[in-house]
Amino acid sequence: MTHTQLTDLILASHERLLGSSLLPPDLPASAAAHWLQNEAPFCVLAHDGGDDPRFIFANRTVQCCFEYSADELVGLPSRLSAAAPDRDERQALLDAVSRQGYATGYRGLRIAKSGRRFWIEDVTVWNLLDEHGACHGQAACYRRWCDA
Repeated sequence: MTHTQLTDLILASHERLLGSSLLPPDLPASAAAHWLQNEAPFCVLAHDGGDDPRFIFANRTVQCCFEYSADELVGLPSRLSAAAPDRDERQALLDAVSRQGYATGYRGLRIAKSGRRFWIEDVTVWNLLDEHGACHGQAACYRRWCDA
């Protein structure tokens, strides 16, 4: 899947499941992938649907939050974004999303590359469903975070 196809999947599945767009209303479709990756003032990340899911997308805002470059984040097992004691709570959220399609209002403790712990707040997580209903993983969006 190309970067543009992945971005399209993230955006379309969010709109399909949650009924709202992540994009500014006046943004041309041709600029969507670049804007979401480089200019969105909120965090968007996604992982694949494997047994030990790995990040497949992390926009610039996420990279700043987690203190990783895109090359370091993409391919990293997503479970490592939470400290070991917090992984069960994170997994329960992801299991609920798998069953229901999406979840909103989540708050969780995360860990940056430096070891800094921070809260992600009012998180929305949704399944990456294509137009045929096949699931390609899950994505998350959050607009608020603060140091723990």
